[in-house]
Amino acid sequence: MDLMRSLPLGLYLEQPVTWLHRLDSRVKLGWLLAFLLMPILASGVARLGLVALLVLLTVGAGIPWRVWRQQLVWLLLVGFFATLLTALSPDGYGLKYQSRSPADLNWPNLSGVNNPYPASGSAPAGQAISPEALPQPTSYRYWLVQQGWLKVSRRSLGLGVRVGSLVFILIYSTTLFLLTTAPEEIAAGLESLMAPLGRLGLPVAEVTLTLTLSLRFIPLVLEEVQNLVRSIRTRAINWRRLGWRGAVKIWLILAERLLENLLMRAEQMATAMQVRGFTSPDRHSLPLSVPRLRARDGVAIGVLLLIVGVRLWWGWQP
Repeated sequence: MDLMRSLPLGLYLEQPVTWLHRLDSRVKLGWLLAFLLMPILASGVARLGLVALLVLLTVGAGIPWRVWRQQLVWLLLVGFFATLLTALSPDGYGLKYQSRSPADLNWPNLSGVNNPYPASGSAPAGQAISPEALPQPTSYRYWLVQQGWLKVSRRSLGLGVRVGSLVFILIYSTTLFLLTTAPEEIAAGLESLMAPLGRLGLPVAEVTLTLTLSLRFIPLVLEEVQNLVRSIRTRAINWRRLGWRGAVKIWLILAERLLENLLMRAEQMATAMQVRGFTSPDRHSLPLSVPRLRARDGVAIGVLLLIVGVRLWWGWQP
């Protein structure tokens, strides 16, 4: 089990360098913010369009299949099961649907309609006519599937599509941004965008430093979890013989050990910074590259504005 490869969350892909890597980090932050905001009050079709757009960006960027294969497949499975569970759940209206047909109903004389009571034009006294026997003006049906306990309504299916697509968009858009943007570029972009807030007394340098260290710490967390999982697998523990109490005890010991290892790694990072003479962001300058906009960034901004304009004009939830 290699968590560094199977779960590349927060990891930066150094090779190959795609056109997404070459875009300015501030432009990619704008794209990420747009993907996080556009699903709000969006219809199911619009959210599925955003899912397709993310997949097209991944394929068009030329990111290797080995990098995003497992992650994309797992996210699609999670979105599918979220859609399925929501579609099979009650739609939330809390109404009891039942037919309300009068006992004696005169049938209209309509051509092309099969009247089950052509002689009298009405049903026998005390006998109700089923709604299915009545002529329907349209083919609309609220219940799409109604077979015993299996019931799927239009509202529940719409809610399922919106929930599943929202989970996929929120997770995968963030992961794709971290996959194609180095932590130093993210910090430099945020520092450039928050520079005007420094005049108001906001500690921009401290926020940038904290973000850089947090992004650098994510691979260390995955590495520690991976080492603990491997240590458990090599010991070949018989979980059935231990029982649930023994299993809970072992997992608590592992959680305590993981916390100790992470605190030790954090202390090592702090010691390394002190040895290198780092005192505070105000006295020690951070070696961050200054981001610059290029022609390809202008094209990306134009495409983003076009997509946002289309979303504002179309795709609202009915």
